[in-house]
Amino acid sequence: MARTMEQIGLINLGLLFLAVLILVGIASSLIATRFGAPLLLVFLIIGMLAGEDGPGGIVFNDYRLTYLIGTVALAVILFDGGLRTRLAVFRGSLLPASLLATVGVVITAALTGAVACLVLGLSWLQGLLLGAVVSSTDAAAVFFLMRAGGLQLRRRVAAALEIESGTNDPFAVFLTIVLVELIMLGAQGSSLDVVILLLRQVVIGTVAGLVGGYLLVQGLNRMALPSGLHPLFAITAALAIYAAAAAVEGSGFLAVYLAGLVLGNRPARAFPSILSFHDAATWLCQILMFLVLGLLVTPSKLLGYLLPAFVIAVFLIVIARPVAVWLCLLPFRFTAREKAFISWVGLRGAVSIFLAAIPTLSGVANAEVYFNVAFVAVFISLLVQGWTLTAVARGLDVALTETAAETQRVEIDLPGQTNLEMVGFPIIEDSPILTRPDLPSWIQPVMVARQEKVLTWADAKALNPGDYAYFLVPTERAQRLDRLFAASDAIHSHHPVAAFNFTGDISLDELAAAYGLSVPDDLRGLTITEAFRLRCEDRIGMGDRIQLGPASLTVHELEDEDVKQASLEIDEVELPVASTSALAEFSLYGRLQRFVAQLAERFNPTKPSAGA
Repeated sequence: MARTMEQIGLINLGLLFLAVLILVGIASSLIATRFGAPLLLVFLIIGMLAGEDGPGGIVFNDYRLTYLIGTVALAVILFDGGLRTRLAVFRGSLLPASLLATVGVVITAALTGAVACLVLGLSWLQGLLLGAVVSSTDAAAVFFLMRAGGLQLRRRVAAALEIESGTNDPFAVFLTIVLVELIMLGAQGSSLDVVILLLRQVVIGTVAGLVGGYLLVQGLNRMALPSGLHPLFAITAALAIYAAAAAVEGSGFLAVYLAGLVLGNRPARAFPSILSFHDAATWLCQILMFLVLGLLVTPSKLLGYLLPAFVIAVFLIVIARPVAVWLCLLPFRFTAREKAFISWVGLRGAVSIFLAAIPTLSGVANAEVYFNVAFVAVFISLLVQGWTLTAVARGLDVALTETAAETQRVEIDLPGQTNLEMVGFPIIEDSPILTRPDLPSWIQPVMVARQEKVLTWADAKALNPGDYAYFLVPTERAQRLDRLFAASDAIHSHHPVAAFNFTGDISLDELAAAYGLSVPDDLRGLTITEAFRLRCEDRIGMGDRIQLGPASLTVHELEDEDVKQASLEIDEVELPVASTSALAEFSLYGRLQRFVAQLAERFNPTKPSAGA
């Protein structure tokens, strides 16, 4: 009895310690965000401090438990990555990103493996395994750092990074498992065994993911689940899809990613709550992975591998990743600056350390080498690349001057409805919605909460600062309203010198010539609508803005997917002489004048002579 109570007490102490570690890590995120430190590096360091060589003194060497936690966490992270990949939006970036996530991983693994053979004396197959372990990038680390730094990247750069970082993990896992199998087979293996293993993993993983994703969507839409259970149903189904595919020797990670992709691109009930839940679940999984991996590493054992691991990490950052990126993006029209930035954003994360645990579990020779080298590579990558990501983006001019709108949008799922949802916004003092005479045609106002009273739209009459407004909107358009309810930033904190309205088919080059403005290189030759499509990832929203030197172009009215009217607001700047007639040349009034003049010329083709 006493022994049982002692064991229960130890379990409770373990739970308490783990909870305290997570709470300390979350609290540390405030400091990390303020100083621009990579947040996941903080959790890794906390795990190390709690470990065998740190003040915590915890001896933890359970690779099987580490693999179990890592498997569950990675499955959730990949499912979330699939949920957030919009095929319609990223269609133009799918091919380059897919090449980076497949061919790029192989090139990175091969180059890194070659260096590993030289500095560590490994065989070619062992070196390639080490290269595969550190070949994938960490999507969560990349996009947290972008948000923390206030970065809004150019559309195709952001799309390529998002798809690549979300899809290269299954391929890296797949490559690692294949190489472990080959090393275990040794001389008994054959090329036919490799081909069969590849086909089985890909085919079973693909079928399980697509079928499982379809069944998940059908289950969400047809079952009347109690409120709040939809996210739990989705995440549990994702783990079941992973396990089912892996149980029949398919790629469970590929399956779970494809299942998320299917769910994210089909109408599904309670999708906003599922997405919101996965935000928290993905972060919890990342935190657990880094804490456990920090506990698992023994810094004193790293010393013997520090120099070769440092050489491999630097080679990976400076040569292997850039070569892979430049070769994969060669057929596509990416600029040198964009390719340089994509090369630099190859952050390594918990996936690499998780993959390094697979050789240990499989009993592969030199298993300790893979884990320690991978740990050093991840640590250096997060420290160097993570800390400099924002500065590099701005230095290479791939970050937009305008930032994404920050709003407190609340999304409410409507039972029995997958195409519409209710969204609510707090009305703040300087939000653009207060100065608009009308609302977009595709939203339906529902009610306004004002001073602890709920008013109908007709009773509210107008929106006031401090109100909470609720609307019915098409699900896929909800985020387009963000800028209407966001705080006006510094450039709009004062009244512009002049403001003119233009239709979406006007060329930006014409505007630039008329008003003496500068057009970013990626927007030259485009109309207003085309420019906003490029910058807004085909999801143009009311109030979205493009900076044109000392002026800004803001979406004022939308018609379907096009800009019906945009407002050019010019700050204090001396316009060229030609721009004094620009309003007459390009404005709606000027265009009407030209139309009338053309009609007059058509019906009265004869003109009086100059001396008449």
